Amino acid sequence: MTTLGRRSHFGNTFDAGIWPRGTGCTGDGAMSVAGHDLRTLAAEFGTPLFVLDHDDLIERCGEWESAFASVTDSCDIYYAGKAFLCGAVAQWINAEGLGLDVCTGGELAVALRSGFPADRMTFHGNNKSVGELRTALNSGVGKIIVDSFEEIERVAGIAAEIGVRPKIMIRLTLGVRARTHDAIATAHEDQKFGFSVADGSAGRAVEEILHRPDLHLVGVHTHIGSQIFGAEGFMLSADRAVNFLGDVQRAHGIALGELNLGGGAGIAYTADENPLPVSKLAGELVAAVTSAANRENIPMPRLAVEPGRALIGPSTLTLYEVGTVKPVTVRDAGGSFTRTYVSVDGGMSDNMRPALYGATCTSALVSRPTNAPDIMCRLVGKHCEAGDILIRDLMLPGDVQAGDLVAVAATGAYNRSMASNYNLVPRPAVVAVARDLAPRLIIRRETLDDLVSTDMTLTSECEVSDGSAVRWSSGAGPS
Repeated sequence: MTTLGRRSHFGNTFDAGIWPRGTGCTGDGAMSVAGHDLRTLAAEFGTPLFVLDHDDLIERCGEWESAFASVTDSCDIYYAGKAFLCGAVAQWINAEGLGLDVCTGGELAVALRSGFPADRMTFHGNNKSVGELRTALNSGVGKIIVDSFEEIERVAGIAAEIGVRPKIMIRLTLGVRARTHDAIATAHEDQKFGFSVADGSAGRAVEEILHRPDLHLVGVHTHIGSQIFGAEGFMLSADRAVNFLGDVQRAHGIALGELNLGGGAGIAYTADENPLPVSKLAGELVAAVTSAANRENIPMPRLAVEPGRALIGPSTLTLYEVGTVKPVTVRDAGGSFTRTYVSVDGGMSDNMRPALYGATCTSALVSRPTNAPDIMCRLVGKHCEAGDILIRDLMLPGDVQAGDLVAVAATGAYNRSMASNYNLVPRPAVVAVARDLAPRLIIRRETLDDLVSTDMTLTSECEVSDGSAVRWSSGAGPS
């Protein structure tokens, strides 16, 4: 894309399937999403800013529903709220007819506050508190995914106390090591989630629940990890889960009717990544479960899947303002070269993924066209941490300067949801955009007042001991 002979820096990347589907170019060479100029959004809402393409999200929800509906009439789609959840997203997911997977009391509270039907939720988590479980059962959450023997006892006790019989699913650990980073692989044996099938824990969990009259065991759940591109791990997990269902039927004479295969489908963060089309994933998963059910001579279970990243991830970008551009001479055995550090007004506090598990991203200058040749850059944040690196090596125009806007693609999943206040930096706002509609702020930017509102600063009644150490008085602290 060119403007008066100059090119848009993102012109060769935003068609690669990594930017929101509504990404486009303004008449003067800047990036837009759903027809909204990113410069205008930055001016109105500030930076850093998460920009969510509403229509992109809704289209992806429909694609997942259609893909599974085309191969089975017995599958439920649950949005994995841990990827990113706020009231507006919960309402949109509800309107599309999807279920919702929550894994903490906070996620449950947001969902309930938004009006999401509790009976279309599943409640995950490896260490749910008594308070969280009580809220879930009082609210009528559809299914509790139990993860430990302690939790079975807790749920049964609360159910008896309040007079309900919740539907229970057992999370299985199936010994499947997904082809992904260890930090987001969750079905191999040596990790915190689930009951192991191999060591007999899963079988004992079934027996424990069946002996609890206050619990209604309806099925099993498995999740092998996140950011997975091939179908092999999903199919192996499905096969082993159905084998377990067969073992349960043979041992106890009951057919557990539900199998939740979790989520984990990957997305493209860079142009060389190729996500598995959902139509292919749906076909292969249903075929694998059907074949295994026939082999085990059990009824075909009702399926469920839990896409999170695959729905929200590509629909969102993060918009930053450049503050500092610093060329650095790097010397090594082969000589020396210049790397240009481009510092933006966010960083690891709004995108922890690169520092946490080496995630890669795509970025571009989005506020103006340029003829400047690209140079090797390192996109870094503003935090007091050498590891605050958003993109280790990327090409940006050689005239990149303070005040420019750069965007990082595919930041909808596990960015705002894992955001922190490191260095006491307020967390960014999230704005939703759609064609022919005004932008809608769905999470406001935190303020400095927000940050200090929980700080219980000592009062003037402090005591000083030994002339140096500040202590507090014996009275009550500030309220």
